[in-house]
Amino acid sequence: MDIAGSGALVVGGASGLGEATVRRLHQQGASVTIADINTETGEALGAELGVACVACDVREEDQVHAAVEQAAEAGGGLRICVCCAGTGYAQKVTGSKGPHPLEPFASILAINLIGTFNVLRFASTAMLGNEPLADGERGVCINTASIAAYDGQVGQVAYSASKGGIVGMTLPAARDLASAGVRVMTIAPGLFDTPLLAMLPPEARESLGKSIPWPPRLGLPAEYAQLAAHIVENRMLNGEVIRLDGALRMAPR
Repeated sequence: MDIAGSGALVVGGASGLGEATVRRLHQQGASVTIADINTETGEALGAELGVACVACDVREEDQVHAAVEQAAEAGGGLRICVCCAGTGYAQKVTGSKGPHPLEPFASILAINLIGTFNVLRFASTAMLGNEPLADGERGVCINTASIAAYDGQVGQVAYSASKGGIVGMTLPAARDLASAGVRVMTIAPGLFDTPLLAMLPPEARESLGKSIPWPPRLGLPAEYAQLAAHIVENRMLNGEVIRLDGALRMAPR
């Protein structure tokens, strides 16, 4: 699919991986809509690039639906959807503090997994109404998991479960939508230089980067965006999860 002239929605597009994806798709000529719970940052980015930003909490059906509808009406039809929304929580299953509380576990699943599914189901429904391209393609949905889905560390039970769910729904979703010409892909990033890691001391960030076999540094959000753009353009990529991690396999701690 050509990016130029296509309508695109980037959920969680105000910062980090999402912001880099917004910039990349905009640079390549897509009509981009930013959706994010952080409207202040999103609107600043939108003003810089001249694109729309809509408030969106991925747990809220109405907000996701409204974001998808706005993107579909922005020009070119909604043909590209990238979901980068997510957050984390660290605690062991049990320990000196007692059992892992249920509420934060449920909250992480609600944001990361159910939120991603909300975006996927509404975006793909909008894509069904697109006129098929020359080869019958109508759209592509790209979700964001994590290598924690495979190599979850101590204290990552909630986060890993949520990202594992995204991995698990990739193939069946792609099969569900194949007859309509809508592709579904997932990127599973490793350690990336995002606002979350920016809160760590410089020496801690440097140490994390050196743990990556090659290149021995934190991933750049622009490298995530580069892969997302390639997925859009490569029609044979469908129903797969791509690890973007520099060959990193996370240790237990």
